[in-house]
Formats: sequence, structure tokens, C-alpha cells
Amino acid sequence: MAKATGPAAVRERVRTFALGLPGAAEEFPWGESVIKVNKKVFVFLGVGDGSYPLGITMKLVGPEAHAHALSSPGAEPAGYGLGRSGWVRIPLEVADAPRSDLLCDWTEESYRVIAPKKLVAELDGR
Repeated sequence: MAKATGPAAVRERVRTFALGLPGAAEEFPWGESVIKVNKKVFVFLGVGDGSYPLGITMKLVGPEAHAHALSSPGAEPAGYGLGRSGWVRIPLEVADAPRSDLLCDWTEESYRVIAPKKLVAELDGR
């Protein structure tokens, strides 16, 4: 995996990874990029036009990944009540933001929580 540097490059790396997962598709509700599987969001990528700080939001229900993500600089439970269900927002424009490979691992974990078992099995069969 090529090392992505800079917040925009990291965001794009995660976007590309997420879209490579079985059944994943990008949509733009609320003017921001989200990646869905089976009509359900598994990663929020926000807006990439510079009007808002870059960040990624994903659902992490595994206790270790959830705690690790929340220990990232500036990370916080997602707004709108999503944080109570394990959603974590990770800012990308902070010093020591997580690397793209770790964010891709977390994106896959979020996918596995949201995706139907059939698509998870397809991913495992790759």
C-alpha cells in the first residue's frame, strides 16, 4: 500500500479502499461523501472542498479498535447521537493523525459491522 501523506491524500486513500469493498457505493447526502453498503453508511468522509476540516467517521464496536480510535488526537464520539452506537469521528488535519493504513483497517471493521453476512463472506473469500 502506498503511503498517503497529507489529509486530502489520506482521505482519498480511505475512499478508494472503501469503494473496493464488496457492494460498496459512494453517495452524497447532505453534501458530503459517504460510502454505503446495502443502502447503509459504513464510513462518512465529509466534504473535500476545504469548507470544513477533513475527517472520517466510522462505526467501531470492537472495544480495542473503539478505544484506540478515541485515543487519536482530536477524535471524539460522532455527533447526532451516533457516538452512543460506536461511531467515532477522526480528524485528519491534526498533528499525529492516524495513518491511512490504520484508517483503512478501521474502515474495514466498520464495513464488517454494517454489511450483510453474504458480502462479508465474499470479502473473506478474497
